[in-house]
Amino acid sequence: MRASDRAYNALREDIIEWRLRPGTVLAEVEQSERLGVSRTPVREALARLTAEGLTAPGGRGVVVTDISLDSIDELFELRETLEVRAAALAAQRGEPGVFAELHAQLLRAPALLSDDDPARHEYYALVSRLDDAIDTAISNSYLANAMRSLRVHLVRVRRLAADDSTRLQAAAAEHAAIAEAIAAGNPRLAEAATTVHLHRSLTHVKDNHTPA
Repeated sequence: MRASDRAYNALREDIIEWRLRPGTVLAEVEQSERLGVSRTPVREALARLTAEGLTAPGGRGVVVTDISLDSIDELFELRETLEVRAAALAAQRGEPGVFAELHAQLLRAPALLSDDDPARHEYYALVSRLDDAIDTAISNSYLANAMRSLRVHLVRVRRLAADDSTRLQAAAAEHAAIAEAIAAGNPRLAEAATTVHLHRSLTHVKDNHTPA
């Protein structure tokens, strides 16, 4: 792996996981020493992160971008536009058996949603498999790439809200409904199930938003 790719992956993960918090100045010299690479790969990595909206030019250099309530609204407006359409396309083009299996697994997901972090990671991995299955089913690389880019920011947003078991169990049921509708080949039901999930997710995030 190239040094710039290593630097990019490390910085991106640190930002998404809030180890580098909004407003943190990412000086090239400091980051190159921390990551064990030269300044040029760090500069390239920061350029990629800025293109993704995770960093931005600041008064003293490149800084980690903030997430405000206004930006959360904007993200969910885009999310609804992309994901509702993707769910409908997946219902039309996807392999029913794939989504039927995901539906069955999501119905069992509440058993994973304890206060045990490793168990929660299993649930998030299952949701990622649903996302990947939808990306594959839609057979539209432009739409799939747009959704993958958006999900980077959504992971950051999730960290702002209380990650409680009650909401996660409700989300598991909502994801199960999406998978079930896609497995049934019902585009309108898939759209409706996705819309409900996004509405409830946004409400939860805003009600439990913790300023950065």
